[in-house]
Amino acid sequence: MTRTAQVNGISIGFDDAGIGPACVLVHGHPFDRSMWWPQVTSLTAAGYRVITADLRGYGRSTVVPGLTTLETLARDTFALLDHLDVDEVVLAGLSMGGQIAMECLRLFPERIAGLVLADTFAQGETPQGRTDRNRVADRLLAEGMAGYTTENLPKMMAAYNVAAMPDVAGHVRTMMLNTPPEGAAAALRGRAERRDYRELLTTVAVPALVVVGRDDQFTPVADAELMHRLIPGSMLSVIDGAGHLPNLEQPAAFNAALHAFLDQ
Repeated sequence: MTRTAQVNGISIGFDDAGIGPACVLVHGHPFDRSMWWPQVTSLTAAGYRVITADLRGYGRSTVVPGLTTLETLARDTFALLDHLDVDEVVLAGLSMGGQIAMECLRLFPERIAGLVLADTFAQGETPQGRTDRNRVADRLLAEGMAGYTTENLPKMMAAYNVAAMPDVAGHVRTMMLNTPPEGAAAALRGRAERRDYRELLTTVAVPALVVVGRDDQFTPVADAELMHRLIPGSMLSVIDGAGHLPNLEQPAAFNAALHAFLDQ
C-alpha cells in the first residue's frame, strides 16, 4: 500500500523498503516510482534500505500545474528524507531523475554519500531544446498522453525490445499513459529552464557511477562518457541490449553494475 507524506505543501506517494544504508532512486519522465521495482527487490535483498517516491505531478503525488523546476523536485526529495529522518543517502536518478540528482548535488552535497547517474546528461538546455520542451508541454495539455506514448515508447525502450519484452513494454506504456498531463507539462517546462551541470560534476567528491543503455536514443553513450570524464574517479557501465531504460530492459545487468558500485 502506498505511503504518503505531506511535505512542501504537497502529498508525496512513496515506498520505503528494507533495512540498511539508504538508497534513494529518482524516476524519470513520464514515469513513476514503479519503474524501480527490479532494483528495489535486488537492493533490499542485499541489505539496503530503498526509498522511491513519485515526483510532484506524477504517480500518486500532488499535481501542481504550471512550471515545476528541478530545484523544486530536488527540494521535495530531501524534504521527504527529512520527514523520514534520513540524513545521508546514495542517490540514483534516471533521465530527468538524473538531472534532479545533479540538482540535489548542487543543493545538498553534504548529504550525498554516493551518486548514480543513469541515462541522463549534464548539459544545459539549448534554445531549440527549450522551444521543443515547451511545445511538447503544450501538446500534452491539449491532447493528453496517448499520442505521445505511442510515438515515444519505441524510443523510451530500444525499439527491438518493445516486441521482445511485452511485459516490460506494457509496464512502460501504462506508466506513461497514467501520468497526469498537467504534471508532465509542468516538469517539461521546468527542465527547459535548467542549468548546466558540467562544472558541478568536476567537484564530485563521493563515489559515482554513470550508467547508460548501449542503444539509448535520448541520452546516447557519448553523454554518459562525458559525465564519466567530468566526475573524478567515476565508474562507467554501458548496458548492452537496452535503450533509455536499461534498469527495466536489462535489470540483471543494471543491478550487477549497481551492486559492483555499492560494494566497492
